[in-house]
Amino acid sequence: MSLWPPYFGSGIRVKNISSDLRSLDVEMKLRFWNRNYVGSHFGGSLYSMVDPFFMLMLIENLGRVHARFELSGEQIEELRTQADAQFKVEPVFSVQVLDEAGEVVAEVEKTLYVRKRDHG
Repeated sequence: MSLWPPYFGSGIRVKNISSDLRSLDVEMKLRFWNRNYVGSHFGGSLYSMVDPFFMLMLIENLGRVHARFELSGEQIEELRTQADAQFKVEPVFSVQVLDEAGEVVAEVEKTLYVRKRDHG
């Protein structure tokens, strides 16, 4: 994982992974290539450092998970109407992630930015 190009390039290293993949340690030393304007770690590098691990841990420990995404015609029309009237809308969508037994193992909220297309 430490050799994966986005991690290698930003100096992120996976230090330790438990045999059951229930814990791991990741580090990123502060270097000139992952430093922001004020001298601390760049936020994008910090997010990249933590992004995939809970997902990978759950895949290995839960087995299969699934989520169903649905939008009704009414929701789409409502967003279109709001975007026409307000120029932009920021709807929040929720989805549940279920395990093989249909039990909820995670809930995700996703905020989107929807705006009327600028034809100018």
